[in-house]
Amino acid sequence: MNERPVLRVAEVNALVKRLLDGEAALQNLAVAGELSNYKVYPSGHHYFTLKDAESALRCVMFKGSAQRLRYRPENGLRVTAVGRLTVFPRDGVYQLYCTELIPQGVGDLQLAFEQLKRRLAGEGLFDPAHKQPIPRFPRRIAVITSGAGAAVRDIIRVAARRWPMTKLLIMPVRVQGPEAPPELVGALNYANRWRVADLILIGRGGGSMEDLWAFNDERVARAIYRSEIPVISAVGHEPDVTISDYVADLRAATPSNGAELALPDQAEVRAFLAHAAARSAQAQRRRLETLRRRLDALRVRRVLESPTGHIDVKRMELDLLRERLLNGQQRALTGARRDFTRLTAALDALSPLKVLTRGYAIASSPDGTVLRSVADSAPGQALRVSLWDGALDCRVEDIERKESEHGRAEGTGL
Repeated sequence: MNERPVLRVAEVNALVKRLLDGEAALQNLAVAGELSNYKVYPSGHHYFTLKDAESALRCVMFKGSAQRLRYRPENGLRVTAVGRLTVFPRDGVYQLYCTELIPQGVGDLQLAFEQLKRRLAGEGLFDPAHKQPIPRFPRRIAVITSGAGAAVRDIIRVAARRWPMTKLLIMPVRVQGPEAPPELVGALNYANRWRVADLILIGRGGGSMEDLWAFNDERVARAIYRSEIPVISAVGHEPDVTISDYVADLRAATPSNGAELALPDQAEVRAFLAHAAARSAQAQRRRLETLRRRLDALRVRRVLESPTGHIDVKRMELDLLRERLLNGQQRALTGARRDFTRLTAALDALSPLKVLTRGYAIASSPDGTVLRSVADSAPGQALRVSLWDGALDCRVEDIERKESEHGRAEGTGL
């Protein structure tokens, strides 16, 4: 009976690894599934599980391959993982060593674009409240683009035609490739630090999404957002839309359109000034005509023909007014005298002293109280009897009362 060899665990795992590594079909696998348990370790390596409805496969993507990803893998995303299948000898677990993760249904660039757009929008980088106004007549424009491309020639041509008074500061940078984003950010920062212009025009000509990708870079987007100088983004052609277009203060369809939006049209300005001058001249003519009519009206006025005539008229008016005032005062005094005489006569007629002239007298007590009845006095009381021409001091000797219906009063007179 032959004895079976006894292997250590490490030897078994090494044997399985050699078998898997020797199978050509497992060296370039493309596996479709859904991402799960996706984790990025401090080392930069990505670990995750690729699963479907029936099974799961452990996967790893090392830092070198992960740095080439244009988007951020997320749990639940359906992808096609490309790599080789082998065993990690230490754990004895086979896993897929991925070199590519291709999103299903959409390209990785489009997915990266949508992810970054969603994230920056959530941070408020696209908010219209942060947009700066574009200066109407900029004195200097910093043009950040390729120094050798067609875009810079188009911008210079349009600027010379529309508004040659503005100076263009060309800041040449790369607009494509991995070196482009740092150069774009550096140019934006330099322009802001030294305030080299009133306006920044950044962009390039058309191309594929890959060609325009530098303007979808997060670093470039944040540099545009930080810019204290207004920024116009002019990237590609009309259908091309980049993250820079969303962040910039104004989006232009093309570099040529960017120059048109940045600069006024001198032909339109001349036409406006000519129209304004014509309107001003017409307004001045109307004003002069109005003043001329007023002058003609003043010229025929009497005050200008005879300066003293106006004074003579006013003097006559003053005399008439004085006469009216005197007449009015005289009438008022005559009426007041007439009322005074009437009231004096009425008062005199009501005066008790007037009655005395007809032979009557008024008896009063020493304190001046007028006696109205014999009951107001008593025998021996001193009285004062007023006559029309003087008064008598008397004393009551006796009181005689008039007869009443109940009898006759006793006593004698004074």
